[in-house]
Amino acid sequence: MIGRLFYLAAGAALGGYAVHRFNRARRAMSPGGLADRVEGQVTEYRGALRELNEDLADAVRDQEAELLRRYAPRKGRRALPEPDAEPLRHTP
Repeated sequence: MIGRLFYLAAGAALGGYAVHRFNRARRAMSPGGLADRVEGQVTEYRGALRELNEDLADAVRDQEAELLRRYAPRKGRRALPEPDAEPLRHTP
């Protein structure tokens, strides 16, 4: 008798867990759930691309400063722009 009650309780718990997992998977595969997942991925990629862009801009500025230091003429050398300033534009 105790064994049957144990198996009944274990089956009910396992069945409840299976229903819970099924409902969770169903919600995730619904249009709203898919949209939430895609939105989360896009947000992550956007942040990663922004960070990559900032890192590349810093590297380009460093390389440009090194090239100017190495190869720019000594007399009449322009001052390097500040990192947050607008880039220099060539005017004829």
